[in-house]
Amino acid sequence: MSFKLPDHNDRQAAAAAAKKAMLEKFRAASTDPALEEKRAARAAIEEARKAREAERAAVRRAREAELEAQRQREAELEAKRRSEIEAEKARIELEAAEAQLALEAEQKAARDARYAARKAAKKERRRGY
Repeated sequence: MSFKLPDHNDRQAAAAAAKKAMLEKFRAASTDPALEEKRAARAAIEEARKAREAERAAVRRAREAELEAQRQREAELEAKRRSEIEAEKARIELEAAEAQLALEAEQKAARDARYAARKAAKKERRRGY
């Protein structure tokens, strides 16, 4: 067997002392007033960050609502413009249909007049005077 300088009891005592020292260090650090100040500062920073985020979200919602209202107005204007265009097209088509009917009536009257003139000329030729 070889000789071991720190025996088992010495190692156990050293480990227990190290654990005790770490625990004391942790306890001292947790009761440190500077640590409490840091925690309070971090909490204040976090609260300010949350407040800024809430403000940004409110501004974003307001902007989105405004954009939606603007899109609604634009859609209404577009619908009104389209209905005006459709009404104008219908009026133009009606005028064109009326003009076409008038032209057809005029052409029929001219054709009837030519037919009547031919018939009268034929009648005159048969009679001889």
